[in-house]
Amino acid sequence: METANDAQPSAPKQPLTDGEKKTQRERDSLKLSRAYVQQQIESSTNERYTESLRKALDEIEQKLAKLGSPR
Repeated sequence: METANDAQPSAPKQPLTDGEKKTQRERDSLKLSRAYVQQQIESSTNERYTESLRKALDEIEQKLAKLGSPR
């Protein structure tokens, strides 16, 4: 029976460059921020605050889109 590791190619991963590490840290930070803002939106009872949070969420989503997906 095959395991999950058997199904994946066994090409060695190359270490990330400093720029790639920085991008990964920024992506991780944005994902954490997105999760926090989404939680705040769900628990908010003030419509003005909720709208402000939605704008912040849109900005976070745009920044994540600019960074692209990880390699």
